[in-house]
Amino acid sequence: MKRTSPAVLATAAVLGAGLGFAIDQALTASGNATFTPTATLPILLALLGGLVLALAIPIRRATRGPVRTPIDPFRAVRVAMLSKAASIVGAAVGGLSVGLLIFLLTRPVVPSVSSMGAVIATVAACALLTACALVAENLCTIRKDDDDDQPGTGEAAGDTLAH
Repeated sequence: MKRTSPAVLATAAVLGAGLGFAIDQALTASGNATFTPTATLPILLALLGGLVLALAIPIRRATRGPVRTPIDPFRAVRVAMLSKAASIVGAAVGGLSVGLLIFLLTRPVVPSVSSMGAVIATVAACALLTACALVAENLCTIRKDDDDDQPGTGEAAGDTLAH
């Protein structure tokens, strides 16, 4: 598994921003109110970031702590994949929120404080989720052993495939 690249996060954020702007544009063009996230969304996103981080810390302690304990490799991979997914979701929803914010700021009518506050809180919570997920992904990495696959060969050092 490769680490989450900044290009993937940037792409998710840009696509999300475009979608957020387009959603508000379409809602306004059809005569409806603009989309405003609920007050619970930033709380949920921040809690998700904390949960991902809390799941990754025991893996880090087991693999690099002073007392190394065996860890289920499947659990470590699941937490790493959850971290990767959470960082991409955080970037995409954060981008969507930035798109909503751009739409609100470019209108001639001054938006309400509650709608601006909810969108800004969502952007901040998405940034927190993405940061926590990237840290958790880093905590789930382990160092390569000497007997691991050599880069580019697909075989362990000294091993040959039986035909």
